Amino acid sequence: MDRPRFRAYFLHPRFWPLWLGFGLLWLVVQLPYGLQLKLGRALGWLMYRTAISRRQIAARNLELCFPDKSAAERERLLKENFASTGIAFFEMAMSWWWPKARLARLAHVEGLEHLQQAQAEGQGVILMAVHFTTLEIGAALLGQLHTIDGMYREHDNPLFDYIQRRGRERHNLDASAIEREDIRAMLKVLRAGRAIWYAPDQDYGRKQSIFVPLFGIQAATVTATTKFARLGKARVVPFTQQRLADGSGYRLVVHAPLEGFPGESEEADCCVSTSGSSRWSVPARSSTCGRIGVSRRVPRGSRSCTVSATSRPLKNYLRWQCCVKNGLKMLIYNA
Repeated sequence: MDRPRFRAYFLHPRFWPLWLGFGLLWLVVQLPYGLQLKLGRALGWLMYRTAISRRQIAARNLELCFPDKSAAERERLLKENFASTGIAFFEMAMSWWWPKARLARLAHVEGLEHLQQAQAEGQGVILMAVHFTTLEIGAALLGQLHTIDGMYREHDNPLFDYIQRRGRERHNLDASAIEREDIRAMLKVLRAGRAIWYAPDQDYGRKQSIFVPLFGIQAATVTATTKFARLGKARVVPFTQQRLADGSGYRLVVHAPLEGFPGESEEADCCVSTSGSSRWSVPARSSTCGRIGVSRRVPRGSRSCTVSATSRPLKNYLRWQCCVKNGLKMLIYNA
């Protein structure tokens, strides 16, 4: 995709409220990091009190995923996740607008040699990012150290899309954004020996997913990761990011490449992905509460029903709807 460019059209009065919102957010993120963490927690508390349907969905998902935990422990996890979601809103703005040097001081990186080794050997890498709430700032921090192209879905609002892409791509001018549906461009990048950021919870439709266990529950899991790795002749390297409890920044871990991936079958590969998501997640810490999709079987004639284990970060380019089936609240995710 071409680099984002400013257009005079963005000065149209229809965009003024959004400009005002961005301006206020820019001012807020100039505050000290510790204060922004507190503001994020306050925002999370507000969402916990007002977003009742989201809270009920997240609570039910925690009950499904962690039946062995007590009700009090699951409630604590629920509140911590909403707090982490609120913090993610400010982390998004930090990653867009903070000076690079100030942002870099928050990074504590491990395993960068896995990306460097693949680059030296001319082999492409699918950086499989676990979708924690810290994903936005984690990608920005890692992008300052290594060139990573990114899968991207264009925002419906052109001004928001411009601000978002400009903020993301400034960390490494050699990196590029690839439209999520442009599979040919993605494979070309991988075969050229580059690394590409990829979240395995992408929605490529019902025909591109199969049901495998996640936290002991049959979940719809995309098979695209296997196809991309095989066709792009690429290594699959998991990537996790964790907000440190002492407020000193973020622990970014580039894990060793998955061995024997892709394997003999898509089902086996999907089991590897979901078991890895469970293993890399640390539910007791708000810093690592992320999106873990838990799906039920889809009623005939309907769209896929996905239960999100946690509420998503504040990204208004997603639409959510709730439905009730067999007494279980589910989330229909319309991408």
